[in-house]
Amino acid sequence: MESPEASPSWEPTAATATATATSAYRTSEAAALRALVDRVHAGEVEATREVRRLTRASSKHRRKLAAAVEPLVAMLRSPAPDAGEAALLALLNLAVRDERNKTKIVDAGALEPLLGYLQSSDLNLQEYATAALLTLSASSTTKPIISASGAIPLLVKVLKEGNSQAKNDSVMALYNLSTVTDNLQTILSVQPIPSLIELLKGGKRSSKTADKCCALLESLLAFDQGRAALISEEGGVLTIVEVLEEGSLQGREHAVGALLTMCESDRNKYRDIILNEGAIPGLLELTVHGTPKSRVKAHVLLDLLRNSPYSRSKLPADTLENIVSNIASQIDGEDRGGKAKKMLAEMVKVIGTFCNGSRHSGNNEFAGDAGPGLDRTE
Repeated sequence: MESPEASPSWEPTAATATATATSAYRTSEAAALRALVDRVHAGEVEATREVRRLTRASSKHRRKLAAAVEPLVAMLRSPAPDAGEAALLALLNLAVRDERNKTKIVDAGALEPLLGYLQSSDLNLQEYATAALLTLSASSTTKPIISASGAIPLLVKVLKEGNSQAKNDSVMALYNLSTVTDNLQTILSVQPIPSLIELLKGGKRSSKTADKCCALLESLLAFDQGRAALISEEGGVLTIVEVLEEGSLQGREHAVGALLTMCESDRNKYRDIILNEGAIPGLLELTVHGTPKSRVKAHVLLDLLRNSPYSRSKLPADTLENIVSNIASQIDGEDRGGKAKKMLAEMVKVIGTFCNGSRHSGNNEFAGDAGPGLDRTE
């Protein structure tokens, strides 16, 4: 009788082996991360630095190390400077691009020690705390809580007295908080406009910081107090006009918005001030080369800056745009700044029925129109 064949022995496939190895790795990694959090609970500074390292560029580790938030917030209150700094930097990385962690950090009570660091004589700690508040203020959930904590006056103080990076981050944080309308009066009450203008003057007009400065100014100039502060600041309006000419597309949009906000609030009061700073060439160029919102705002502002805002004598919008496009096409990219200003200023002189004069020309009569005014929308 023939013996039955033996069953072949079972061997794992490559896919099964890979899955098993992956599962073992995940189990091992999870255990290592739990152990790391336990070390943070124990107050180990090196463990805190390891959390910072792991979360610097890994969204996965930000999620998996969320359990470290509470002990890190507790460590912010440590009397040891190195522990507080390590905890601050770890929390900053945990909050980046993670809405849950932002909320968790604020709910764990981080704002009180962070505000303390904002007032530190150690400029590095002040800088890190400002960066943390910038990150936390990007969340719509945490904005009202940060606003109520008393952070705004301290951020404006950093804007005035902090190091370069802290000033840049404070502007960004203030801009984030300014999107809560009730905060605008609070921001104005601590007189930020001289510092905003100083920051604009000292930096690159096309930088992200300049964009946010002008965005914040556009909002603040909706108030009498903001407009009064700007015109009392030497070179204040001129600085905004320079962003209008030299800024990024976004910065120019906010710059023209700021000037328009002023002129719409009181045309008789601010028309000549804006014209004296030579805003016309930049506005004319913006009607063609700006963002859609910039073009609308530039047209409306040009209309307000005319000699009579109610005159029926208008230069058709398509005629104006053809003129500006023709001039802009003759400008080399590398020399756009200087040559554009000169050519546009010449254009202003040539079409005398439309406008007359440029920066500091002494003649501010502006007749004609850049085109139909559309609704201002953000």
